[in-house]
Amino acid sequence: MERMEEAIGDLEYYQYQHFISNSPWDYKAVIAKVRQDANHLMQKEQEKRGQPTGLIIDESAHLKSGIKSVGVARQYAGVVGKVENCQVGVYASLSNGERSCLINERLFLPECWASDEKRCEEAGIPGECRVHKSKPVLALEMIDEALAQGIEFDWIGGDGLYGHTYEFARGLDERNLFFVLDVHKNQQIYLQAPNIYIPGKKSSQGRKPTRLKADCPGKRVDEYVAGLPDEAWQKVYIRKTTKGWLKAWVHIREVWVWDGEEAQARKRTLIVRKSIPQNGEKKEIKYSLSNGSPEQYNIEEFAYFQAQRYWVERDLQNAKSELGMSDYQVRKWLGWHHHHAILFMALLFMLHERIDHEDQYPLMSIRDARIMITTLIAETMLQNESEMLRQIRLMKERHYKRKLA
Repeated sequence: MERMEEAIGDLEYYQYQHFISNSPWDYKAVIAKVRQDANHLMQKEQEKRGQPTGLIIDESAHLKSGIKSVGVARQYAGVVGKVENCQVGVYASLSNGERSCLINERLFLPECWASDEKRCEEAGIPGECRVHKSKPVLALEMIDEALAQGIEFDWIGGDGLYGHTYEFARGLDERNLFFVLDVHKNQQIYLQAPNIYIPGKKSSQGRKPTRLKADCPGKRVDEYVAGLPDEAWQKVYIRKTTKGWLKAWVHIREVWVWDGEEAQARKRTLIVRKSIPQNGEKKEIKYSLSNGSPEQYNIEEFAYFQAQRYWVERDLQNAKSELGMSDYQVRKWLGWHHHHAILFMALLFMLHERIDHEDQYPLMSIRDARIMITTLIAETMLQNESEMLRQIRLMKERHYKRKLA
């Protein structure tokens, strides 16, 4: 915000801070409008391109120092691949081909926060939000919001955190929603439908068994894949990239999964994608499970669904590197959500710009658009002032404010 005050000069710093941290404008209404506009945009893209639209769930960490920022704790941060002091947001994005836009968010509140009333009060967390909820539960809340608003999508995607959580997949089954969710390499599968039963008592002594068992052993997906013959794989052309077609070896088959508690296992389609390395790249294998069947979708469609998370990850990367997603100067609940509402507006605006100008500039990136916008602003601001004089003036102002502080 200090840099914004320097560049624009029309408002004082405290006015920016008030607008983000304390002003009562409704961030939920703003995000709902972004969601509605993004939905209309994706439907136009679907009509034009003939590709299905996905609702993709992902989480992202924002590294922070100290203990005052709302929701901050030592927790896993994917951005650095280890446990760090950070805030974690769960995000929903609409995605159609290479078009994607963030449309909703939830701040993950660790148990150490939810159980500390004083800390929640200081951070301005509303009473009804002072509850620890798992990331999959937060994801289901966002999906329900999208459904209630009439947002249109053809499938739901997510990474291994969501695919490995039985409750999340079961929630999507109950909502009759089609999904393709990544799973970890140690995911247990059954190659045939297991019979689930409670074993009889083996002797007159001891307690009567109460725990359910399967009548056949499960198998890790990586162990199953390791034993596949070459003819079990099919080369699939997934999408065009700037370097040509993205190709991979893909294998699908029907399997069953069981959580150890339900009365019967659930049928799933296993999707395995094995990359074709180029120029010394490392080979990668991705595993996913879907409640769609091979009779409903062919192998190319399953490969497309599985690969769409890439664009949402790019969205998050661009939001951080180009639009300041993690660079906020706020600590409280309202400020965090206000910041994200504005960020979502910016992402949607950038997507519109790229689509509007794709005939002339088909490779325009968010970075390209940002540079054009800042250049336009700079030209407007510098009509009567040289850049060097302007920078000297701004430096003096910064030094004066530091002395006051």
